[in-house]
Amino acid sequence: MGMDWYPLINSLRIALASSLIVFFTGIFAAYYVAKLHPAVKGVLDVVLTLPLVLPPTVVGYFLLVLLGPRRPFGGWVLETFGVKMVMTWYSGIFAASVVAFPLMYRTARGAFESFDETLSYAGQTLGLSNTYIFWRIRMPACRQGILAGAVLAFARALGEYGATSMIAGYTPGRTATISTTVYQLWRTDNDVLAFRWVMVNVVISTVVLLVVNLLERRERMGRSAEKRRNG
Repeated sequence: MGMDWYPLINSLRIALASSLIVFFTGIFAAYYVAKLHPAVKGVLDVVLTLPLVLPPTVVGYFLLVLLGPRRPFGGWVLETFGVKMVMTWYSGIFAASVVAFPLMYRTARGAFESFDETLSYAGQTLGLSNTYIFWRIRMPACRQGILAGAVLAFARALGEYGATSMIAGYTPGRTATISTTVYQLWRTDNDVLAFRWVMVNVVISTVVLLVVNLLERRERMGRSAEKRRNG
């Protein structure tokens, strides 16, 4: 039996879309939360990181409570725009974004915390705007950590199952992803196809981890070179 490649295509577009969302929202949150009072920062840090430790099915439940057609927000979107928020392929983007966000947020926060603020102060003394300093000084200096977070978020979004299965379900050719397809194939005793999809996921995950390791190695080499120059 041949493979239907829709689950791969669907998983990739969900992972790419959600990675784009969490890339900007994670950077925004990491940058501004770091500037808040320690008490407020601690509370927000817990809230923003919570999806990382919650069971994915619990995340899926909260999404259903929020986006379901019989819920206030989901019902309003359906009545106003005619857009159904659950049991569609793009429902997976909501699930993947929520579970991948903490990885991007925490990685970006770590990169920003390691940034030498004297560079920012120097830019301010030269009359540079905060926007210019952020995009032209801070982001380039933190790029390795930011990229590593983006790659990890993509990998997490690509392999998401629990929340996706609850909010998007499994419909072949419509909402199926690699993870939900593996489960359905296993449930129906189709071990041959299930194993093929497992291997596809393993290959993609391996490539992602190699990229993360490469980025981390380059970051360590860059820091070592900077220390030698300053030392």
